[in-house]
Amino acid sequence: MSKPLLFLDVDGVLNPADPHPRADFDAHTLLGFRVLLSPRHGDWLHELAQVYELCWATTWEEDANTHIAPALGLPPLPVVRFAGYRPQPGDPRVPLMELFSGAKWAPLLRHADGRPFAWLDDVMPFRLVRNSLVRRDRLLLRVDGRQGLERHHVDRLLAKPPRPGLLRR
Repeated sequence: MSKPLLFLDVDGVLNPADPHPRADFDAHTLLGFRVLLSPRHGDWLHELAQVYELCWATTWEEDANTHIAPALGLPPLPVVRFAGYRPQPGDPRVPLMELFSGAKWAPLLRHADGRPFAWLDDVMPFRLVRNSLVRRDRLLLRVDGRQGLERHHVDRLLAKPPRPGLLRR
């Protein structure tokens, strides 16, 4: 059986806006932006890769493989394409009020193609998070974009990875 996917955002998850002052983040200038990255995140992602197939789900797209992956000691990862995505038949409808926060949803579902997955992001509709609570094939974890990925997120992902099937029992 294949591993579940783990969709990773960069900004807000691996590059927090305002990490705790004692956190070990290094500042990098990447593509003209100041980016804060922590070697601890690289360690955690290696740990998660034992259970999940890691996949970039970020507007950085391929630039995440060029700039973020090497800085965290990761190999190139598959990339979900968001730029230029056109709605396709069968895509879930996103309510007008959630167009921005739900813009990644259809491309993520297309990329997953029915496989179980977890998604780490700082911007996702509460409705999607709430609806995922009854499904065992997906786990949506909102990350505080000011603090970024924390150990409790990793522990939650490792404790009960998503698995095939729709309803939790």
